Amino acid sequence: MSTHAEKRQIPDRRGRSRGGRRPTDRRGATPLVVVADEEPGSRTTCETILAKLNFAVAPVESLSKALEVMAALRPEVVVAKVRDASLLEQQSLAPVVVVTEEMSDPDVLVEAIRQALRRGRP
Repeated sequence: MSTHAEKRQIPDRRGRSRGGRRPTDRRGATPLVVVADEEPGSRTTCETILAKLNFAVAPVESLSKALEVMAALRPEVVVAKVRDASLLEQQSLAPVVVVTEEMSDPDVLVEAIRQALRRGRP
């Protein structure tokens, strides 16, 4: 009786991981950040900055969409404008980083996100 592996015409790939990982990818978890902003330009800028720093980013265009995504995906951090932050903080599904004028510098924004990640879920 022959085994299934002996019948294969190609090498057995069951031992190798498949999917979205590449050999150059680093091991470890990538924090998921929801970026809630009604302005497409600033949402895209924030998404680009975070993606370059290896954060997983879920951009949303409205507060209601952010609440849906938060319930489904359970992100580690939510980045939102000042006017949206209070309702998101009431949900307390994830720490909220409130974007202010001084956060136009990417380093300040990233440091605020890292501090929120250290604090963890509320």
